[in-house]
Amino acid sequence: MKKIILLLPLFLLLSCYNVERNCAAFKTGKFKFEYKVNGIKKTTFFERNESIEIETFEGKTDTASIRWVNDCEYILRKIHPKNKAEEKAIDMKILTTSKNSYTFEFGMVGLDTKQKGTVTKISD
Repeated sequence: MKKIILLLPLFLLLSCYNVERNCAAFKTGKFKFEYKVNGIKKTTFFERNESIEIETFEGKTDTASIRWVNDCEYILRKIHPKNKAEEKAIDMKILTTSKNSYTFEFGMVGLDTKQKGTVTKISD
């Protein structure tokens, strides 16, 4: 009984935590994704509308189709894949949102391996 009483405040605090997810605000616009590869900062810029995402990375532009599963999840598929790996669709899931950014999880469809990142919205 003492354990239940000690854990009760913890459960009350956790139940009050509400993650913000205003995913609809990030369906379209211009975005920036920054990440590190071997300690070197890389930046990808992309523009997205309801059905297409155009990505620019290190001077190269690529286009992918978008299929929205719900307001917070979509599937990306490259329109002109250059190899077998690029033919695979990528599942993108928005986990949390803030005023001008969102945290997301992504991975190839059908695989359990996921990575996380944060995207900043530059403009509508």
